[in-house]
Formats: sequence, C-alpha cells, structure tokens
Amino acid sequence: MQANGNPFEVFVPENRYLFVSSAKHIKEVDAATDDVLSLQAAAKQLLQPKYTMHNFNWFNKRGVEGTPLVRTLRTFLTNNIPDILPEIRLAISKLFDDLYDTQPVVDGVKHSLLYKMVKEAVAYSNALSFFGKELAHNREFIEAAVNFIESTILISEIIRLLPHWIAPTIGKYLAKKWNSHEAIHNTLVSVTEQRLEERERARRGIAIEKHKDCIQWVIETSPKEKPWSAERIVHKLMALWFGSVHILTATICFTIHDLCLQPEYIFSIRAELESSQGSCFEKTGKGLLLLNSFIKESARTTPVESMSTRRQALQPFILSGGFRVETGEWVCTPARAMMRDPANFPQPLEFQGFRFVEEKHLKNISSSILLAPDCGEVSALTDVANWQFWGTGRMSW
Repeated sequence: MQANGNPFEVFVPENRYLFVSSAKHIKEVDAATDDVLSLQAAAKQLLQPKYTMHNFNWFNKRGVEGTPLVRTLRTFLTNNIPDILPEIRLAISKLFDDLYDTQPVVDGVKHSLLYKMVKEAVAYSNALSFFGKELAHNREFIEAAVNFIESTILISEIIRLLPHWIAPTIGKYLAKKWNSHEAIHNTLVSVTEQRLEERERARRGIAIEKHKDCIQWVIETSPKEKPWSAERIVHKLMALWFGSVHILTATICFTIHDLCLQPEYIFSIRAELESSQGSCFEKTGKGLLLLNSFIKESARTTPVESMSTRRQALQPFILSGGFRVETGEWVCTPARAMMRDPANFPQPLEFQGFRFVEEKHLKNISSSILLAPDCGEVSALTDVANWQFWGTGRMSW
C-alpha cells in the first residue's frame, strides 16, 4: 500500500525480488516469454529438486513439453470430477468419522488435531484422482507421499540458506536422510511401467483394465512419436502432487478456523449444502455460492503465502517506467498485501464471508431457510482473473 501501486524491491539472503502490483505491470510479466521470465526456473530455485524430487529436471522453457500435464488437469481431470466427487465424499466422510473416534476426550470434550485430520483427507482424495484406488488405499505409500511434501519444504529452505560451496554436500545428506521422495518415486515408476505395458497390449488388441486417474491420462496424452518414459511421467506427477496437498490442506484449516470464529455463517452454509446446490455441485462441480465465497474470503484474509506469480529472469527484463530485473533476479506479486489493499477490496481487514456472492443471491437468505439459486457462473475461488492466489494468467497453477 505504501508503494502506491509502484514496483518495490526486497533483498533476501540469496537474491533480489522486484514486487509488482499494478494491473499494467502484472500484465507485462504475464506477457513475457518463458525464455525471459521463467516460472520453471523460479520453481527450481525454490524447491531444489536436485535434492528433494529425485533429481527432477525442471525445464526452463514451456511448450509441448508440458502439454500432456496441462491436458490431464484441464480436460480429463476436470471432465471426470462428477464421477470422482461422490466416491471422494463418501470416503472422506468415513475417514473423518474414524479419525474423530480416535481423538482423546478432555474434560468431556473431544480434542481433534485439525491439521493432521485435514492433511490425511486431502492426501487420500488427491491420491484417488491422481494415482488410482490401489495406491490411495496403500497406507505406506500415502505416508511417504505426505512426508515427501514436508521434507521437500524443509530441505529446500535449508539449501537456499546455505553457502553455495557446502550446499551440495548437505543437500545429498538430507536427501538420503529424508528419503520419502525415493519411496514415492520408486512406487510410481513401478505402477507407471505396468500401465505402459498395458498400453502396448491394448494396441495388440488384448483386453486390459481401464483406469481413470492422472497416471493414465498423462500416458494417453504424451507424444506418440516420442512417448514419455515412466521416469518422466512420474517426475511430472511428483511435481503435481507437491503443489496439490500442502496449499489445499492449509487453506481448509484456515477456513475451518474462520467458521469457528464466525459461527453466524454456519447455518446458511449448512442449509446451502443440504439444498439442491449440494447435489448440483456433486454432479457438475459448480454451485455452492455461499461456501465458495466463504472459502475465498478466508483465503483472502489468511493466504498461505505472501507472494505469488514468481518468475526468475533468464535475461534482463525492463518493465514500463524503467523498472529493471537483472538475470537471476525474481519478479513477483505481493499477494497478501494486494488482498489487504482497500484499492482492491473495500474494508479489507474486515472478514465478510459472503463478499464474493452477488447481491441478488444474498436476498435469498432468510433467518430460517436458504432458497438456493440455480447453478451458474459466480466469482469462484478457482477464478484466475484479478486474483493472485493461483498466480497470474496463462501460467496460473
């Protein structure tokens, strides 16, 4: 806010960050080609995959290389959400019941470890759609997959703070000590190799089992002339897995905290879930306007990260106004500050759970019943435009 929309710089131990917040500068960053401002290069520096992701080679250029993963997420996974959601809902309901029953009673009240419960639920639901039922029910695999995320964060932070001359030695030691990335990698490679063999049998006219998960969809969309190896497919899935559990778990926990702090919203949200909107969402992935708005407001007031739209300059880049980013430096957006800027959101420090619901829909809320509106396009949490939670424009995740 003090920058008044102008770029400002922040120096950290390993680099210089230039933060931009105006729509004009954000558009310029989004329009820069991948060989000038690279999301992949920033991710490589941030996550240190050489030590945390089985030496996954983050490509600095984006194009055909990323097409199978993009099609898997935007087309196949999205189109199969109506088939996946009912099974996930039933499985998560049972999982929460089982976890709740194991929690201790203190002074006659159950005390639940919220983060642990949510993390298990998110890991299971994501594994179901990413890796299939067999691996989703494999407790050892799920434990390794969750530990992989936490060890990646820890190792990468340590490596980034170390002097360059000692980082490789410490990195190799930590990678060997916290080797959950080896376990998830080896398991997924085995399953993927089996799927590739099944694809060859299918081409010879042999009947095979049909799979509906991201492993299969990446295989089906990989280039036919130069098909991806099991190793390459698994590395892509590991990167996808990392980005799908940690942020979602923290976001859900913050939302539950906000529900406890703002109990006046619970009645209306529960009524919406019990109305036709609940079944509509399960069938189409759309609707639940009130719940969507509440989660989005929770994410706005308590974002998991303070910065977004990370790009590393692979060559010097100059923004309008003469603001310069040198090779190796980063340009980012100050997501937390932008979400608390009155220029972007009226009364930004006030929690307004239904801030993102159109006024015509709010009139349907009475003290005793919610008249659910038809399913339709709303200001959704998953929207990208003018919402820095997911990044910016074409490179949003």
